[in-house]
This record gives sequence, structure tokens and C-alpha cells, in this order.
Amino acid sequence: MPRVSRAKAGFSVWAGVVFVFLYLPIAVMALFAFNKPSEAALVGFQGTDWCALPPDKIGNVSVWNGFTTCWFSAGLHDPSYVPAIITSAEIAALAAIIATCLGLCAALALARMKTKIRAPFDVLVYLTLVVPEIVVAVASLIFFVQLRNHVPFFPQLGFWTILIGQVVFNASLAMLVIRARFVGMGDTLEEAAYDLGSGPVSTFRQVTFPRLMPAIVASALLSFTFSFDDYVLPAFTNGTTNTWPIVLYSAVRFGITPAVNALATIMLALTAVAVIAVALVLRRSRSRTTSAPDAVGSSLGGMIGF
Repeated sequence: MPRVSRAKAGFSVWAGVVFVFLYLPIAVMALFAFNKPSEAALVGFQGTDWCALPPDKIGNVSVWNGFTTCWFSAGLHDPSYVPAIITSAEIAALAAIIATCLGLCAALALARMKTKIRAPFDVLVYLTLVVPEIVVAVASLIFFVQLRNHVPFFPQLGFWTILIGQVVFNASLAMLVIRARFVGMGDTLEEAAYDLGSGPVSTFRQVTFPRLMPAIVASALLSFTFSFDDYVLPAFTNGTTNTWPIVLYSAVRFGITPAVNALATIMLALTAVAVIAVALVLRRSRSRTTSAPDAVGSSLGGMIGF
């Protein structure tokens, strides 16, 4: 028992170190979103808005110089940052919806296929995730350019080509997550629904889909996250469309302001609120299912008019 206790304590300490390593930089970023320009930069400054200083005049902002909230206003009114964030959010939202729908359909189909038929599709799915993204980006660029040359109505490099590239990658990710949930939950309730006279559509709507909802939500959130912060694939297929990672990378080369930290802090807060809201909704739905043990039987009976 003492050895087991020491092992648990060791793993707890190691887990704490890992969490500090992961989240301490995020905390530092949020803290320095409230950092004002250096004292040397403010010498001779005649204006009232410190955050109006250009990046090369701000000075050393990696040292705490004092508290200010003006970076949030400066970031939200920046003509280059905000449009790029909106573009990335639109692409990520559409990619998450489309990829989750495709992943759901693929997961349901592949889980019921025979092994000989399913194997080639599994290889394609895993190749999408295993092949280096730079290879996928170059291949996507060549494919989109050649397709545009031979199919006039295919869109030029820009918003839609970025979206297509993100959907291809995220659909494979969503399929793996949903398929793992679908295989793990078994088919007992589905067979019971069929025995009670339910059709395929009713069974999916009232039995399969509610049980897959946690995996569907997780797939959508993962797809949105991967699409929103992806740089490599959009950099090759963007044309003249600038996403948030592309604009941020360009800004770093010429000098970056704490306004980026402020925008990142806002996005972090919105993401945390969204994740908490989704967790509460899923927890509430699970608690309802647990508190009503006959809910499944009632729903199955309602399919055939009991």
C-alpha cells in the first residue's frame, strides 16, 4: 500500500508539472495583454492613447511595465487583425459543420462494412492524418490550380479552397472520433428498436443519434480548433484571403504589439465559455438519462405507438 500511495503521489505531481507547463504560457499571455509600453517609449509621448504607438516604438513589452486595458480596444479596432479573425472563424465554423456531417456518415457506413471493403477506406483516412501537412498543402495547391484550369466554374484560390482543404483533413478526424464512440456503444438498443417495429430513420433519430451526441460535439469542437489555428494548408491555398494565423505570422516578422495578446485573451475567454456551456448541456442530458431509467424503453415504445 505505501508503494501504491507513493506511485499515486508521484503521478499527481507529474500531472501537476505537465499542466503548469501547458497552461503557464497561456496565463502569461493573458497577463501581458494588460501591459503598457515601456517607460522609455513613453518619454516624449504627447498623446493620451499609449496603445496608438507603432510596434517599433513600444519598446520592450516582455517586461512588466504597468497595467492598462487599452490594448483590447486597439486590437478590436485594428483593420488587419479583426477581419482575419472573422475570416478564420467563418472557415472554421463551416469546416466543422461539413466535416462533422461527413465524418458521421462515414463512421456509420464504415462500422457496418465488411473488413475487405472497409480496409481501403481506412487506409485513406489514416493517410490523411499521417501524411505531413506540408505534403498535403503542396498537393492541394497543385490540384486546385489544375482543377481551375480544366473546370472554369471551380473557385480560384481563396476562401473556398481553404475551406475544402480543411474539410478533407477534419472529416477524417471526425470520422475516427465518432466511429470509436459508435463501435464502443454496441448495437443492442438498435436491435431492440428494430424488434419493436422501428424503421432505420426513427432508430437513428431517437436511439443512435442521441447516444452519439457527445462524440459529435467533440468532433465539431476539434474540427473548429484545428481549422481555426492552422497555418500551413491555408498558406498554400489562400490566394489573397488572409486568415488569422497568416496575418499573425506576418505581424511577428515586423514587430508585434500586446494587442495580439488582448485578442488571444478574448478568444480564449470565448472558447472557455463555449466549452463550459457545451459541457453543462451534455452533463444535463446525461443526468436526465440517468434519472429516468425507463427513458429508453419509453422512447422505443413511442416509435410503435405504445
